[in-house]
Amino acid sequence: MIIPVVLSGGAGTRLWPLSREHFPKQLLPLAGGEETMLQATVARTAGLPGVVAPVVVCNEAHRFMVAEQLRQAGVEGARIVLEPIGRNTAPAIALAAHVALAAAAASGDAADPGPLLLVLPADHVVRDRAAFQAAVRAALPVAEAGRLVTFGVVPEAPETGYGYIRRAAAPLAGLAGASAADAIYAIDRFVEKPDFATAERFVASGEYYWNSGMFLFGARRYLRELAAQAPDIAAAAQAAFEAAKTDLDFVRVDAETFGACRSDSIDYAVMEKTRDAVVVPLAAGWSDVGSWSSLHAAVESDADGNVLRGDVIAEDTRDSFVFSESRLVATVGLDSHVVVETKDAVLVAPRDRVQDVKALVARIKAAGRSEHSLHREVFRPWGSYDSVESGERYQVKRLSVNPGASMSLQLHHHRAEHWIVVSGTARITRNDEVFLLEENESTFIPLGAKHRIENPGKIPLHIIEVQSGSYLGEDDIVRFEDRYGRDSKSK
Repeated sequence: MIIPVVLSGGAGTRLWPLSREHFPKQLLPLAGGEETMLQATVARTAGLPGVVAPVVVCNEAHRFMVAEQLRQAGVEGARIVLEPIGRNTAPAIALAAHVALAAAAASGDAADPGPLLLVLPADHVVRDRAAFQAAVRAALPVAEAGRLVTFGVVPEAPETGYGYIRRAAAPLAGLAGASAADAIYAIDRFVEKPDFATAERFVASGEYYWNSGMFLFGARRYLRELAAQAPDIAAAAQAAFEAAKTDLDFVRVDAETFGACRSDSIDYAVMEKTRDAVVVPLAAGWSDVGSWSSLHAAVESDADGNVLRGDVIAEDTRDSFVFSESRLVATVGLDSHVVVETKDAVLVAPRDRVQDVKALVARIKAAGRSEHSLHREVFRPWGSYDSVESGERYQVKRLSVNPGASMSLQLHHHRAEHWIVVSGTARITRNDEVFLLEENESTFIPLGAKHRIENPGKIPLHIIEVQSGSYLGEDDIVRFEDRYGRDSKSK
């Protein structure tokens, strides 16, 4: 049994303004088409021998978006583990291993030696799915024999943004189930991100691979090795799992116990210390999409070297990435630039300066602005709202409520609301009243009135909401009933 473990806890600040704290890059369709990076990660495991539903480890704030994207992709039976606080990959994979073992035990197959975990970050691009699966298949007998496998990307250039793995001189031989043709190597050493001259030597030698952060090993085998190499992390992760609770479709890890866990990567905690780590070369068009320049390189360009997305007209523009979300973006005479437009922000930067976007986001956060964390359109488990216009004592939003979805029963102390149905049918609760609103009909919710919007139909419901009052913040919510188990922090 192979259980994909999809690590979806990152924020991806270098891809701002598209990727943000509350809507990170793995939830976006950055690689082309409509499939998000999370969906593509799960999809590339389909067809592997014995593969079953994934375990997804994600930030608690992203839980409903992750669940909805898996549902849209037709993924059934996934287990979503909620990290109350990020503690890096070693503890996250340990939590997933415990969840996977519990799931395998519940399946009732006494002969099953335990699942193999195929650990995959949710925010990577892999263009050649067949080559990826071939590498996984080559690694299977080695992982079943008790080795801890990592996949080393055959370098395409002297990249300074990646760590490297130096392989042993000759492939391993004599492993149970492995053929002589399998290119599997013991690991000589892991190397931190090098300078350019060192990276050139690494690539020229043919002995080094990019460290991909992808792994294959037995769930029990990983937990044993973690206990040997980092016993404090192993104990904390086990305690946090044992104190976890199931909440709807989620495994909610105990926050206090997990918060006490030391933060460390699987590389430092396990892979650099164990004697059983091996590397399988991978040449599958891989990129970690860590910046706008790497995304540009990872997707197909036009004859001028440009990647143009959305409503873009480019005149005399070369080797540039231009993205438009909501309006026409026109460029003239650009060379090697990145231009990214969203509804509330525009980024313009030379391609050789895109690593500085992280510092830019830090300045936005330090200034007390919200654009580092939220888009203008904010997603909720029932749908989304888009803040179209705001001013002193008023705000206009466009609400989109999914079929069958419902907002919580709530009230506001500081604002009243006017609702106009644009399309669909709304079931409205206003104090003791329950009534339907059709297209072009409206109603008023006085300050202090209990209210709720539901979509009883089979098509999305769209409503224009006009708020007025002395305070219009999202924390002015007193929640009475909520099918999604939320507190009073979000609508």
